[in-house]
Amino acid sequence: MSQHRSLKSGGSVGTKRSVLKRGERIKLMKSRGQWNEGRSLYNLPKTKPEA
Repeated sequence: MSQHRSLKSGGSVGTKRSVLKRGERIKLMKSRGQWNEGRSLYNLPKTKPEA
């Protein structure tokens, strides 16, 4: 069985991700001044990556 073209390596290399990981979201919120120490790591608000 052949592999779908979207799953082959090299197809999506270098594309910009529109979704941030939890650690990246916290780091971004800290730089924007939206992070409070002691806040839960879960149920974070949606954040847009910087352009």
